[in-house]
Amino acid sequence: METGHSDVGALLAQENWRTIAESADGAAHDRVALNYAPLVPRPGKIVCVGLNYAHHIREMGRELPEFPTLFAKYPEALVGAYDDIVLPTASTAIDWEAELAVVVGTRVRHADEATAEAAIAGFAVLNDVTARDWQYRTMQWLQGKTFESTTPFGPELVTPDEAGVGLDLSCAIDGEQVQGANTADLVFGPAATIAYVSTVLTLNLGTCSRWVPPAASGMPASPRATSRLDRSSPPPSPVSVSAATRASRRTHGDRGTRAGAEVVARGRGRIQRNGRRVDRRRVGGGQPVARLDEDHGDRPRCA
Repeated sequence: METGHSDVGALLAQENWRTIAESADGAAHDRVALNYAPLVPRPGKIVCVGLNYAHHIREMGRELPEFPTLFAKYPEALVGAYDDIVLPTASTAIDWEAELAVVVGTRVRHADEATAEAAIAGFAVLNDVTARDWQYRTMQWLQGKTFESTTPFGPELVTPDEAGVGLDLSCAIDGEQVQGANTADLVFGPAATIAYVSTVLTLNLGTCSRWVPPAASGMPASPRATSRLDRSSPPPSPVSVSAATRASRRTHGDRGTRAGAEVVARGRGRIQRNGRRVDRRRVGGGQPVARLDEDHGDRPRCA
């Protein structure tokens, strides 16, 4: 259902966005037919937290961190939840990462945890497709984390009252789960992280935070990857969530393929490099992340 705003970010810029979303009575659309933009297309900041699942950290034989490990992504990395992922030819080690995304709905600065928790607009899924060979070139991860048009974000924002706590996060490859955890295992939860980051800088409405993913069982063996964020119990009604998210339908043009510069994971798993078809098993070990749902024609679902 439309709220009259160009996207969720524009909706969140309104102080009374919750009331607007709950009372929305604009045009309704078939969700299957929508072409989604990134949930928040132009966030001012995308703050990321690494090494944040306690079980996974202990599996690696490490001590739990005293402070969050922070790094950034940039808006150019984002694509819609069902968009093509553009894979850089500079990398031969592309990997998936299903993650929890948290969207800030109120300006936050020097906040305590209670204030930070109240500032959360909602949760979503984000697939942080990563160039591992670039990530580990140095001790700083940014260069492998923010290649353009590699990060599906959305499609929906689930408000905290409907999401609840203890959310299951998972990634599946061709229907086989390869990644899974519960957000109760986070070392630094959403409120604690927002409070911590707000000490450093201001988090404005629409700021996105993402938490590094749960433990994975291995690198993907095929390009059909889907990620899920499941509530601990069904929400009472999807109406308010739908009202708050319908405005994220794509309003900007097709990102398209940068000819001769990148690889694009297309519907039906076809991959093109410099105009030539490439065996996907030879592109980063088969890591292109795209899934075609049969009821969506040629539109790939990513994340």
